[in-house]
Amino acid sequence: MNIHIDGVNIHIRGILGKFKGEAEECTLDGSVDLQGQPAIRERTGKWVAGIIILLNQGLATLAFFGVGVNLVLLLTRVLQQNNADAANNVSKWTGTVYIFSLVGAFLSDSYWGRYKTCAIFQVIFVMGLISLSLASQFFLLNPRHCGDRTTKCETHSSWEIGLFYLSIYMIALGNGGYQPNIATFGADQFDEEDPKEGLSKVAFFSYFYLALNLGSLFSNTILGYFEDGGMWALGFWVSAASACAGLVLFLSGTSRYRHFKPSGNPLSRFCQVIVAAAKKWRVEMSTGEEENLYVVNEKGSSMNVRKMLHTDGFKFLDKAAYITSRDLDNQKQGLHDTWRLCPISQVEEVKCILRLLPIWLCTIIYSVVFTQMASLFVEQGAAMKCTISNFRIPPASMSSFDILSVALFIFLYRRVLDPVVSRIRKKGSKGLTELQRMGIGLVIAVMAMVSAGIVECYRLKYAQKDCTHCQGSSSLSIFWQVPQYAFIGASEVFMYVGQLEFFNAQAPDGLKSFGSALCMTSISLGNYVSSLLVTVVMKISTTDNMPGWIPGNLNKGHLDRFFFLLAGLTTIDLVVYIACAKWYKKIKLEGKCVEISGKDNPSDV
Repeated sequence: MNIHIDGVNIHIRGILGKFKGEAEECTLDGSVDLQGQPAIRERTGKWVAGIIILLNQGLATLAFFGVGVNLVLLLTRVLQQNNADAANNVSKWTGTVYIFSLVGAFLSDSYWGRYKTCAIFQVIFVMGLISLSLASQFFLLNPRHCGDRTTKCETHSSWEIGLFYLSIYMIALGNGGYQPNIATFGADQFDEEDPKEGLSKVAFFSYFYLALNLGSLFSNTILGYFEDGGMWALGFWVSAASACAGLVLFLSGTSRYRHFKPSGNPLSRFCQVIVAAAKKWRVEMSTGEEENLYVVNEKGSSMNVRKMLHTDGFKFLDKAAYITSRDLDNQKQGLHDTWRLCPISQVEEVKCILRLLPIWLCTIIYSVVFTQMASLFVEQGAAMKCTISNFRIPPASMSSFDILSVALFIFLYRRVLDPVVSRIRKKGSKGLTELQRMGIGLVIAVMAMVSAGIVECYRLKYAQKDCTHCQGSSSLSIFWQVPQYAFIGASEVFMYVGQLEFFNAQAPDGLKSFGSALCMTSISLGNYVSSLLVTVVMKISTTDNMPGWIPGNLNKGHLDRFFFLLAGLTTIDLVVYIACAKWYKKIKLEGKCVEISGKDNPSDV
């Protein structure tokens, strides 16, 4: 039972608990428990739930990268695709993973809620992994243990290839729908209206990204080694077992989680604002007429959100909330046309998303750089000296240096850089903002591509020196790739952790999963752009005397030029990003929770 006084929720249960000697203080952000009652602070959420979610993320990531990290080698060795086609197919698959994140975010924010969405998509994820394991063990690996560096696999029938693609795209659907929601669901376990929990919420995103990278460490090293040796089925079965364990762990914390009720279909709310503003395009609004904007009724609420305050900019959209004489006439007749008059909070939701889009678009080129780790970096490493004595280093396992770099720079940022910047700046400052960190990430990404290009120049030089017809591997050690992987890891800490915090903080309360999905979707589009870029570059650079920059035999190509091209594009993107970051205005929220209803009463205009 709740009493509403001036928009502040006072929970009777919490008050009665204090009379009984029980400190059952409720959260202030509107979160609820499994039964839909206001969440009690000491019984729900916080780091108990947060650690369960971090462990779940680590196990799920281990499972996902058990497939993704060596997928380019599986396509070339088992399905016998060439390097360019394999790189494109990996980019398309990875891109599809993150496109599915929009599906998961939509279902979560609109209908299912984050807990149910995470559980359902994890089940799909497990089913896809089991299907891939069965397909690999019984159909794809013929003869047995083929797919290593020497043994070729037999040609596969169309239905076997179809089963393979069905399996990996089930994995894409499961992981894609789960990923943006688990990040937001973990953040939901901390009440940002409470000072201590608010700090924990910010820290959670760093630890979440650390858990994601540590989870992939096992895949990039141990599983990568077995799969590189032809033990593909074993690697996929281990991934399936890890995903199952993660699902069981996630379900075990059910009673401890905090939840936010879904807010309804955001697409209809968005469209209503655009249509209402378009219908009133001839209406003239003078400055200082904010008091004539429609404010939503606070009675009969079905969910708690913080009120979004009116902001300047996108003035045309304010017309959707402007109360005209026709709206007043409708009020007298007891009518309310939601496609003509929208509450100002709904208008501000649309403004908020429109302000986020330029920042989001600027992150796509960074994702093009990031995706090279799973494709062209691996192919570059495979063309280098990969042995120490008699031990062969799987090219995909070099991404472990990226993971170690992420762990190191998260520690350096949280323990060294952030406190130092806070002291240098004015009193009360929190260090680098999310936008500043994302800009630093772009700078380091340029350094990573320049480093990769220089390494490729030397690799080509040694390859041409060591082999007469340029068919063999270069004598340049694969460990020369370490700097480019380390730079990518450092850039991730600033770009992707900053992105997670930024989009989660700046997205409206009813669209938090959508905010996390924006991060995933930028990676998706980055993969598609990478695939398109490779295709265009190959078409332009292929001549009668030149097989293109990225041919099947890299010793005959110029992969270095492709890396330098990416460095140039990222530099241009950085300039555009700085302009967009200066233009951006942060969301304005009222400090207290107010209640809104999907069925607004026009009589309270």
